[in-house]
Amino acid sequence: MSPQASSDAINLQGRQRQRLLWAYGLGDAGTGMSASLIGFYLFIFYTSAAGLPAWMAGLVLMVGRLWDGVNDPIVGWLSDKTKTKLGPRLPWILGSALPLGAAMAAMWWLPPGPIGVKFAVFVVIGIVANSLYTCVNLPYSALAAELTTDVSLRTRLNTTRFTGSILASLVGIVIGALLLQDHQNPASYWKMGILTGAVVSTSTLLCGWGLLPTARACQQPNSQSGATRKLLRRVGSNGRFLRVLGLYLLLWCALQIMQTAALIYLPVVMHLPESWSNWILLPFLLSTLGGLWVWNGVAYRQGRILALRWGTGIWIGACILAMLIPPLDGSISPIGSHSNSLHLALLVLTIVLAGIGASTAYLIPWALLPDAIDADPEKPAGQYTAWMVLTQKICISLALFFFGNLMSFSGYVAAQESLQPASALLAIRLCMGLIPAILVVLGLVVMRRWPTRDKALLPQST
Repeated sequence: MSPQASSDAINLQGRQRQRLLWAYGLGDAGTGMSASLIGFYLFIFYTSAAGLPAWMAGLVLMVGRLWDGVNDPIVGWLSDKTKTKLGPRLPWILGSALPLGAAMAAMWWLPPGPIGVKFAVFVVIGIVANSLYTCVNLPYSALAAELTTDVSLRTRLNTTRFTGSILASLVGIVIGALLLQDHQNPASYWKMGILTGAVVSTSTLLCGWGLLPTARACQQPNSQSGATRKLLRRVGSNGRFLRVLGLYLLLWCALQIMQTAALIYLPVVMHLPESWSNWILLPFLLSTLGGLWVWNGVAYRQGRILALRWGTGIWIGACILAMLIPPLDGSISPIGSHSNSLHLALLVLTIVLAGIGASTAYLIPWALLPDAIDADPEKPAGQYTAWMVLTQKICISLALFFFGNLMSFSGYVAAQESLQPASALLAIRLCMGLIPAILVVLGLVVMRRWPTRDKALLPQST
């Protein structure tokens, strides 16, 4: 705790409490929109619009994620040590808002020159954008553990956070569907980038302004001299944290692989027209949004682990369906025959179930992280958040690199209208079904010893 008295947001009432929840919900809105568009479209932008081979596109994504992970502990340590009248987190959020918006827009710019030049420029832009993203998102994420010690309010804050993120992602998908009807047109991506960059900066500034009264007076980390090396040792011995970390990595690797594969799976495997493929992502985000509030309610009444088990069970079922659904007849409309209509209905059902289940990847790990931070007497939320995000980004970067190479080795052709070999169709189905299902099951195995009921959690349990 900091030497000055701190306040707990659980004591806020009326408009003050609503301002806190609305502001925290805005904090991940712009960045969530950009992250969603990046997850769905960036690989396609690199391959279809920029002309990079699939393995090179995967390498760009991997390098950006790896750097994003490297800078997390640095920003976490620096934000823990930051001392201002606004507290340790808000200066990072407010100071990085405008540069982040500009960098997010630049990610969708197609530079001139040969493939090698494009590759180098994409890597540089990705490094800058990911650095600025960390400067905003990591201090913002750490605030959930510092604003309150109440488990229910922490879960509600994270529910509000991802509600804002998913609602903004819905808007982003609509923008993408309207602007990216031709996936090979680089001008459309640039228009989308400018628009989303403006949203990122605006929502981040509004978040910082809304959190100002509460964040500058909330719990802050100790900054004892010589504590960094001890902290690193404690992070490795904190059993709560290692289990939450393992869960987070596995669920988000599963979700990232599915997101990256989705806009290839729909037109290439399921023979859905690209114009339909863009819009059919909406049921996924709507069901994810609904799932957040369903699992928030289940977590409140039955505990977060039961919410996790029920949600991931639905997710695994959706993965199995994605492996088995027959493709549509691409020579006619998706609703042009009884068979096509049935297969389309099964596809939409699969997408809805996947969204409901995958919402646990957003909510549950972040709702459990404050328990791990509470197990550490010094409660350095910035450092724990940094190490959680660091290892997550390293694993996701490797997963994206694996996906790009799997597509190349399977014989996938970047031009989506091209005839794909059977090996590529199988690889895409595996990335939508079996592979993420295995990762989700492993996540449940990691959490098998966590208390089912939240009240069973002891203060210093590991």
